[in-house]
Formats: sequence, structure tokens, C-alpha cells
Amino acid sequence: MASSRPPRTIYYTAATLDGFLADEHHDLGWLLRLAPDPERTPPGFDFATFFAGVGAMMMGGNTYRWVHRHEDLAAQPQRWTDVYGTTPCWVFSSQDLPPVEGADIRPVRGAVADVLPAVRAAAGNRDVWLLGGGDLVGQVDDAGGLDELRVSIAPVTLGAGRPLLPRRLEQRLTLTGVDTDGTFAYLAYDVAPPAAG
Repeated sequence: MASSRPPRTIYYTAATLDGFLADEHHDLGWLLRLAPDPERTPPGFDFATFFAGVGAMMMGGNTYRWVHRHEDLAAQPQRWTDVYGTTPCWVFSSQDLPPVEGADIRPVRGAVADVLPAVRAAAGNRDVWLLGGGDLVGQVDDAGGLDELRVSIAPVTLGAGRPLLPRRLEQRLTLTGVDTDGTFAYLAYDVAPPAAG
């Protein structure tokens, strides 16, 4: 990691203008129809730069199943490793998950708080990437483990769907960055831990 800051747990994602990650059917197709300008993407949101600092990932079961279907990972597992390599990914789901050959997928049925120490240990001196969904990220925050939000806001509204973060965060977010590439708005926030109580 180029920075001397301690490793962080970062929710790095895209959302619609009205605050949804996916539609009511857990579909992310709206995002695939947009074409951000890679030449104008701010450094903090450039995927290759961001992922170079990631040592472990956490993902919800619905997000994982959508990626598995969309990328046809049963037939083409290399599509996962082409993007994520062998970075370990903890997937939280109460249901069985389809495997991805060659990928380090670690299914979890237990509490997020119980798994966070192992995730951070696996990440070492790198960051933990929370891919979503929002409920998983909310559980990480409930456990006091959410450090940063990096959200690309798309010029799309869905009217309903899966919310960005179904939690109430008041007086805990500090804006650290605002940018645009002409299509997306990019917002970065530091997240203070929840008040003890």
C-alpha cells in the first residue's frame, strides 16, 4: 500500500441518485448500461489503483449470486480471477453458494462481528473491501468496523430497490472528497465509530 495510513475497511460501490444499489430483484443491470470515463475517474475511485491496496473482500450472498450468474462463473471461472485474482472473499449467506473454481471464496453463515478479525488478519497491511450489499455493510458498521465510504453516484433513479446503506448514520460522516468525471459524482466519507451504548 502506497499510503502510510493504517488499513481500513472501505465500502467502495456505486449507487443511483436516489440511493439504491440494485433494483427490487437484486439486479445491477442499470450500472452496466453506463460508461464512466476512465480517463477522468478520480484517483481514489480508479478501480486498479483501489484494488492494488485491497487484501481481503466481504460480499453479501445476493451480490455474489448476481455476479456468479451475470459473469457465468460456473462455465467461465477465470472471469473472477481475472478481476480479483486470489484475494480471499468472505461471502455472507444463509443459503448454499455456487463455487468458483480457482477462487478463494469463504462462505459464512455466522455473525459479521465474529468474522471481522479473521478478515482483517488476512488483509494484513492492506484494506478490506466491502462490495455490498448494503445490509452486510450495515452489519459491519454495527460491529464498529466501517471506516470509509467511497460512492460513485450515477445519473439514474430506480424509485425502489436495495438501499445503499439501510442504517441511520447521523453526525458520523466526514466528507473527504468530491469529484466528477462528467457522468458520475464521486463522494468519499470517513466514518466515525458508533457511539458506545
